[in-house]
Order: sequence, then structure tokens, then C-alpha cells
Amino acid sequence: MASRIEDYGLIGDCETAALVGRDGSIDWLCWPAFDSDACFAALLGTSRNGRWLLAPAQEIRQASRRYWDDTLILETRFETEGGVVALIDFMPPRGNASDVVRLVRGISGRVKMHMELVIRFGFGVDVPWVKKNPDGEGLLAISGRDMTVLRTPVKTSGKDLTTIADFEIGEGETVPFVLTYGASYQPVPEPIDPEAALKDTEDYWKEWCSRSTYDDSYQRDLVMRSLITLKALTFRPTGGIVAAPTTSLPEKLGGARNWDYRFCWLRDATFTLLALMNSGYTEEAAAWHNWLLRAAAGAPANMQIMYGILGQRRLLEWEAGWLPGYEGAQPVRVGNAAHAQLQLDVYGELIDAFHQSRMAKLKLDEENWSLECTVVSHLADVWDQPDHGIWERRDTPRHYVFSKVMCWVAFDRAIKSAERFGFKGPLVKWRVLREAIHRDVCQRGFDPDLDSFVESYGSKLLDASLLLLPSVGFLPPSDPRIRGTIAAVDRHMMRDGFVLRHDPREVSDEIQPIEGAFLACSLWLADAHVLAGDVDKAQTMFDRVVAVANDLGLLAEEFDSGAGRQTGNFPQALTHIALINTAHNLSAARADAEKPAVQRST
Repeated sequence: MASRIEDYGLIGDCETAALVGRDGSIDWLCWPAFDSDACFAALLGTSRNGRWLLAPAQEIRQASRRYWDDTLILETRFETEGGVVALIDFMPPRGNASDVVRLVRGISGRVKMHMELVIRFGFGVDVPWVKKNPDGEGLLAISGRDMTVLRTPVKTSGKDLTTIADFEIGEGETVPFVLTYGASYQPVPEPIDPEAALKDTEDYWKEWCSRSTYDDSYQRDLVMRSLITLKALTFRPTGGIVAAPTTSLPEKLGGARNWDYRFCWLRDATFTLLALMNSGYTEEAAAWHNWLLRAAAGAPANMQIMYGILGQRRLLEWEAGWLPGYEGAQPVRVGNAAHAQLQLDVYGELIDAFHQSRMAKLKLDEENWSLECTVVSHLADVWDQPDHGIWERRDTPRHYVFSKVMCWVAFDRAIKSAERFGFKGPLVKWRVLREAIHRDVCQRGFDPDLDSFVESYGSKLLDASLLLLPSVGFLPPSDPRIRGTIAAVDRHMMRDGFVLRHDPREVSDEIQPIEGAFLACSLWLADAHVLAGDVDKAQTMFDRVVAVANDLGLLAEEFDSGAGRQTGNFPQALTHIALINTAHNLSAARADAEKPAVQRST
């Protein structure tokens, strides 16, 4: 059985990532890229679906773990009766191949160790052909196009389709294990020096972290961990950032809301840019911007809410029926059918992201403005249609308030970019549409009886995305309708101090059973409080979210307060992005309450 979601740590090489349990088992790894098939899928099944265990063979009295300062190098310490041993896990920045390096170091005494390597390509179902490397160094596992090679000085043997090893480690000794991925039709990847790779990896991450401009000592370590996580979820060749490295971790334990998050969402565009730019990472921000530009290229009518890491458009959804799912949560989904939904908010996110990039003086391609004009022209024809909304509801389309607001944002930012930077466009038409959308939302999306904006036109229910209305500049934070909406969220959308994204008063097959609290939404409430001048309330909400991070500072998509557990895909980029932005907001609020650092340029 897989560990609790929060019991995992993340390692990666900025092209893929692995989850390492505190028990020393790597239970999830897609190779060679984030969106490839998993070769370790025990996270969604059992050890027979693939894992790599490396741990003491004797009883573990205590286990602790940490990241080396400002790196993605994970160290787990095991204390046993015989002594103490450290397991150091990392993936070096990718060179000619992708490697997982595991170093076993003796700290004191002598410890008996045990290794089990179960490789199962094809999401835990394809048993590879295992043989010795023809050159005598390493053990090859081959299935179809996939190949791995294990190199270690420890003698290994095969048992029940598993590669095992038993050895002892003494104080001051180090035993390396290196697992390398390669295409089966190409030469076996050359070996690497594990100790040199460790130093190179440490240097890489420390140099990257040294570029951060976040200088507030309060929660600095957690902010840097979030930035490192965001970098680790970036597909370096293209600049695309996956929402999470996992699929089908349930939003509700035992439930069916299990989605594949190994793709890049336009919804996260502006949040991501602000987190990167305000933290000093303009190179990564520019790479993300350019990924957005390439992904959105083409007919605006065909724009999707998400794309693959290379910009792929067809993310066909299917079910891996042989996997029992995380703690039995079915089904296990690969791909995401929501990519084909109409979600009008993504048009606003795209235009807003481009506007924020200009305001931050990022160097943009000349094609940007032409694309924006085409997108806005299309939006003029479709903004009044119903859609599936930011939460990708799979029921009947509705007139979601947040979707309409983001249509307003698209026209607002296009107008402001034209005015500020001297671009040409049909500004009179855009201004008329901007006013029409604003009037439509205020008339049809605000309920005077509730004194709040609502989820969709005609509804009596709320939606956590309404918390973003002041941050996008739709209405000022002081507007009574915004204050009423925040108060309504406090009354109806909270569970144990955390914000739900769906109104719990709704009874619908689409959202039942009720999922955990959506952590990014709790941070959006903190941002709304900052903008409203309620910094103490914002700090309380921020601290509440921080308190549920695991011991490594990692956060999933949601938190089940009843079970006291993290739920949903892990680690979740949007949660860490929101944490970074809220930390900047609070830092700026303490210095200057009138000028939050990451408020969108409106």
C-alpha cells in the first residue's frame, strides 16, 4: 500500500520527477518525461506495479528527512539498533541521459540494508526483459522502446521478477546506486560518477536559488521550497510547467474525482508569471511566456484550457483499469478530457499574462500583439456563451461569473496594452465591450439578497474563484459588493478554517462526495484580505495553510481537515504558486499597505 500523500518527497531533473516515501521507496516516476508512462506506479497500486525500495533490513527506530539547503537533494536518515544510515536521493540536471542517484552513507555503527527494484513500464503493467549489460557493467531492463540500466558495486540477484540486494554499510562508507533511462534502440547510456553528480546537482540548485530576490526572512525557507518545486515542475526544453507530476491522486479519499495533472494549464498563466517575476526569475518567466505564445498559436476558436509540455493539443483520456488506485480510489485516469472544454476564462488569463509580461519589461516576440488582437476579436463573438468554468465542471455549461469577469479582463488588458505601448487596435469597440461585460456581470452575477457575487447567473451558490475579482481589478477592494462577497465566503465556503472551492450547500453528482479544501483558494482569501486592508486576517489564513505543509514544505492540491491529510495531486504547482504570491503580498503589506507586491497591473 502506498504511503500517505504528505509522506512523499520530490526529486527531479526539470524534465521529470519522482516521489520518494519516508520509508525509502520511490513509488512514482514517469520516464523520460513528466507525461510519459510511469515505470514506478506503486503510488496507484502495489509494489508489484513498480517501485524502488532502499532501506534498512532491520527495525527502524526513527526516520527523519530533510532537503539539503536550497537544493532538491533529499536526505533520509534511518536510526536502527545497529547504527544510523543516510539515504541521499537526487536526479542530476539532465545531460545525455536521465539518472536517479541513491547514495547510502554510513553515519554510525553498521547497518544491514535491503534493496528491491521492481521496474514495470506502461503504468505498472509491462514486465521488462532483464539481463546483464553486454559490457559487463550494470543490469539492463528492456521493454519496447524503454530501457533502464542499474549500476552499483553491490551484488544483485533476481527473485519473483524483482531485482534484490542485501549488504552492510559501516560508518564513513558510501554505496552508490544509479538507475539511468535510455531508449532501447540506442546505445546504453554512459555511466556517471555519483559523487561528482552530487556536487554538480548541489551547485546547480544553490546557484539557481542565489538568484532569488525574495528577501523577507519570514517564511523564507518555505517560499524558497515553493520556488524550487515550481522550477522542478518546469519542463526545461520548452518552459512549460506541469500542474503536478502525478495523476489520479484523489481529491476525496476513496472518491472518483481523480484527474491527470501532468499537463500545463493556461488558468495558471498570470499567477505563475507573477510568482516568478516578483522573485527575480525573469528567465523562467520569459520561458513560460514563450511556451504560452507557442501553445496558443493558431485559431482562437481552437484555444484549449491546457496543453502538453511540448504544446500538444490532444490529451486523450483513458483509464488504467489494472491499477487499483490510490487507497482504492477509482478510476485511474491517464490524459485529461477537460482539454476540449470551452472555458472562457483562459482568454483573459492569456491576455493578462501578456500584459503583465510587458509591464515587467520582459522581451516579447513581435507576434504577440497580432495574436492578442486575433484572440480578443474572437472573444467579442463568444464571451456571452455559457462554458464549463474554471473548475472544469463536466455537467451542463453555465454562465459562470468568473468566466465573464476574465472576458472583461481580456478586453481591459488589451486596451491598456494598446494605450500604454502604442499598439493599434479597435479601441472604441473594445471599450464598448468592456463596459457591456462589466454591466452584465454586475446585473446578472450579483445577488442583492446574498449581498454577494454568485457562481453563475441565476444561482444562489458561491464559488471560491469570486475571491479573485478584486485582484484582477474588476472592482476595487473597498466596493461593498466585494466586501459582501468576502463575507459570504467566510459564512458559507469555509470548513475548519479552510476555503472550499465549491459551495458545500450544493447537492450534485458533479461535486459529491465533498472534496477537501482547495489550498490555493485559502490563499486567494488571504490575498483578498490584504487588498481590503485586513492584514491580520490574511496572515492568519496564510499561517493556517503553511501549517499543513509536510515536513519538507510540500503541499498537495487539497487538504482534508477531517482526516488531517493532504489530498489531490502532489506536489501541486498552483498551491505553491499561490503561497509565493501571498508571501510577497504580506511582505509588501507590512512595508507598505497601499502597494501589494504581486497585485496584477490593472
